[in-house]
Amino acid sequence: MGVTGPPGPVMDRDEVDRALARLGAEHEAIETSLLALQDHAGRRLLEGAGLTGVTKERWASTEASITLLWAYFDAYSDALRSARNIRSRRRWSSREDLVELTELLRGESVTVAGSATATANAPTLAGTGKLSERFSLTTLVDRMNDLYASSLDLVVAADAVWSALPARIDLLAAELQRTRQLAHSVGVRPGEHPAGDDLERITRTLTSLREQVISDPLAFWVPAQGSSAPGGGRPDTTVYDREARALEDVRREIDAVLTVRQDAEQRLMRLRDVLSRADRTLAEARTARGEVLAKIAATEVPVVGGPPTVLQEQVAAASEYRRHGQWHRLSPLLESLERKAEDELLRARESLTAVTAPLAVRAELRGRLDAYKAKVARHGLAEDPFLIERYDAARRMLWSAPCDLRVAEQAVLRYQQAVAELLAAPRVPEQGGPQDHRGEQRS
Repeated sequence: MGVTGPPGPVMDRDEVDRALARLGAEHEAIETSLLALQDHAGRRLLEGAGLTGVTKERWASTEASITLLWAYFDAYSDALRSARNIRSRRRWSSREDLVELTELLRGESVTVAGSATATANAPTLAGTGKLSERFSLTTLVDRMNDLYASSLDLVVAADAVWSALPARIDLLAAELQRTRQLAHSVGVRPGEHPAGDDLERITRTLTSLREQVISDPLAFWVPAQGSSAPGGGRPDTTVYDREARALEDVRREIDAVLTVRQDAEQRLMRLRDVLSRADRTLAEARTARGEVLAKIAATEVPVVGGPPTVLQEQVAAASEYRRHGQWHRLSPLLESLERKAEDELLRARESLTAVTAPLAVRAELRGRLDAYKAKVARHGLAEDPFLIERYDAARRMLWSAPCDLRVAEQAVLRYQQAVAELLAAPRVPEQGGPQDHRGEQRS
């Protein structure tokens, strides 16, 4: 390389020595980093893998960048070696030596010839139309740092995906295989049960996912926003997480089938008992309805329906499933029947309550009438003719059949009002004959 004159003031000997020390430390750090990148497990995997997709495209560019990076480093090493040789010529460098060192250390004195591959693929020289470039040592260090950072980002990202996802997929695949064997043991098979179809789909998806992760790891990498760390980001586990949740759902279904196999007979017995209680309650409601129609007049009594035959048919089907070991069919049917049986028992109880409501109203009116009679007796008014008349009228209505509840309720209210008025009025001593509660003599 020729000397065309120093860029700016000529450096003195101390400045040269300081610059050489700094550049030597940078050279050592860069060499250490490049050797670490060369030995990185992710880079070795990328070199040996059958890559596809975005990873294949980006690795071709990165390989060229790494090749160019070593070319830069060699040129940097040569320039540093030349500068050291010039400085070592004599203890006290001459003016000519200092001019040459200034040009070498500060000027664009380093020429880098790009290889054909680097020129075609590396982002530094691509598109410039140049087969070589000239740099200052400072610019060359910056360029190497940029290339190293981008290359390391790609290597670390690919290695992170390969380190995380295939192992997790393999663990999930092992769990999938155990689940498939368990499903087969309880009759959950593809084409016969939705869970069997789900297992087949999960198997296909995991197989395809593993192949894609191995050949195109960068397609499963999510860069971190604003991160400056090498390979800042995380593996994209969206598909894996979805299939893991799907497998867990299938496992729960199969566990439910296993539980059914263990306690099917007890559950069927409880189911028949609930339906039997519902039938007895409906029968009681039908009997009560006849009693209400005979004893209560002028009221609407709801019709009582019979037990649904479809439930009995489904219970018979459940028994058949148990007998033939069709646990995957029995499991959802039992769950449905248990809910329907509880609903049926609730409906029967509500029907009984609705049918017997008029009898309950009559019982409440009777209780209220007797309670007021007892209250009258406690106040010493049991012999009051007016109250006796009101009481007898209400009692005849409540203890007659059929009983008109509306009329009977009015009679009870009249008795209550009479009692309340009598207890609220001042007591007047008797003078010549019985008096009513207003102090007026009654005939």
